[in-house]
Amino acid sequence: MAELMQAKNRTISKKQGFGQMLAKDFFRNKYIYIMLLPLVLYYIIFHYGPMYGAIIAFKDYNVTRGFFESKWVGFKHFQSFFNSFFFSRVLRNTILINIYQIIFGFPIPIVFAILLNELRSKVLKKTVQTVSYLPHFISVMVICGIIIDFTMKDGLLNQIIDLFGGKKANLLMQANLFRTIFVSTNIWQNFGWESIIYIAALTSIDLQLYESATIDGAGRWRKMLHITLPGIMPTIVIMLILRIGRMMSIGYEKIILLYNPITYETADVISTLVYRQGLLEKNYSFSTAIGLFNSVINYLLVVSANRISRLLNETSLW
Repeated sequence: MAELMQAKNRTISKKQGFGQMLAKDFFRNKYIYIMLLPLVLYYIIFHYGPMYGAIIAFKDYNVTRGFFESKWVGFKHFQSFFNSFFFSRVLRNTILINIYQIIFGFPIPIVFAILLNELRSKVLKKTVQTVSYLPHFISVMVICGIIIDFTMKDGLLNQIIDLFGGKKANLLMQANLFRTIFVSTNIWQNFGWESIIYIAALTSIDLQLYESATIDGAGRWRKMLHITLPGIMPTIVIMLILRIGRMMSIGYEKIILLYNPITYETADVISTLVYRQGLLEKNYSFSTAIGLFNSVINYLLVVSANRISRLLNETSLW
């Protein structure tokens, strides 16, 4: 009994010590905490607060009855989604588009950052950086307008195709070309912006390593293989884990602006189905069930990728 009381007293003392330390730190850095407050409130109000609404995935939600008065139906909407003809289509398209973006899109910012790092002219380097960032800041609506103009029957791409003896056609009306157009334009739009973190990682590599390699007679190629790539490998691994965690997510805005019923077979993804079911058809419970399923799979993917990375190379998010 005495040992239990002592252990309890030690626990209470630790809690009091932690509380005093936290209070002391708060008063010492109160202005930093005040600066942090808007960000914390933003996440509480717009990210954690609305999470209670996920309950409607298990109910037949009725706007007049509200969240808690609507009829409980359990996994009915999940079963409807799994048994619908939408399921295999949107799952296949979502996974394939993300795989293509990882295979073709993920390495490009890394290669671009390394090549940019090799430029000796600061003016040229800054110019190339600025030009590569610009597409990221262009509105999705404008980007899609450019894509539509370029791929229409009399557009620039068809003129090039015609120049080489090909047949003109509205490329966005070709279901087999949609994923290629979507992925390639995504890469063009974002590779410059995504390269920023790798450029920052490159600046942290010790320059003495390059100097030592030069003295040993190593050329640029060997320096890149044995110094540059290993130096930014932890950053690459972390970014890959985060990218795998978004394996089931694709922004619906660009796809909605580009696809049409003819290309649904290769263009329809989970986010566009949620948009159509939730906002257009007012089927809130069904769309919430799809979104919840998507979030759970993404969570499992990022946890699995993090664990595998930690086992293989001891680099992980946590």
